[in-house]
Amino acid sequence: MADPLDMRAAVADYVTALHRSYLAQADTFPPAVRGRMPLLAGLSSSTPPLTVAAVGARNLHLLATREDLGPLRGQEVSLPGELPGLTWSLRFYDPVVVPALGLIDEREQPAYAEVKHALGLSTAVYHVVAQPGSGLTPHHAGHVGSGLASNDSAAARDFETIRSRVRGRESLVDELVGAASAGLPRAQALLAKAIAPHNAEIDKLVATPNPDPDEIRRTLLESVGGRRDWTPKAPE
Repeated sequence: MADPLDMRAAVADYVTALHRSYLAQADTFPPAVRGRMPLLAGLSSSTPPLTVAAVGARNLHLLATREDLGPLRGQEVSLPGELPGLTWSLRFYDPVVVPALGLIDEREQPAYAEVKHALGLSTAVYHVVAQPGSGLTPHHAGHVGSGLASNDSAAARDFETIRSRVRGRESLVDELVGAASAGLPRAQALLAKAIAPHNAEIDKLVATPNPDPDEIRRTLLESVGGRRDWTPKAPE
């Protein structure tokens, strides 16, 4: 795995296996749910292309984004990838290509935000860390892809439930969905507060430096009745 060409091939196989598993899991969901899943949402000729950045810091980060990373420069390398219903380009970055990566401290844990910032990205469709060696296999990628799809489908159903229960604030929920798809947790927390302005648990999340997106969604869902059958109170 020390050879750069072998490493790139292994990463390309991993990303392909991750996407294949995501698509297979998505096929088990209703069409409208699939259409709201971040990796598949809004796929059309006008949808920005998907780029997966393979970033070598102390850990190997894989960030999928629809932001434009510009043309290849210097020692940057890009590999195309395609499966039925999904295409992407895989680009490789390390401290030689992006010197700021060499300054990131990952001795204690993966530095997700710092790696994202080093690339100048503000949004990500997904961001996972893979370990070279036994962790960089198609089998492991399959579990990651399936988990991402399951989480994304649950989020899509939850957002639809929330939207149906907050009459007059549907546009805020639509913005929340966009912030979730873009990977913007602080924006999600602030939008959740706008949707449920008097919820104490959401206030706590807003005050948290790094709010957890899943916790934001679950807390907001609970504030409007949760997943159980629920009927809004009749207007007084």
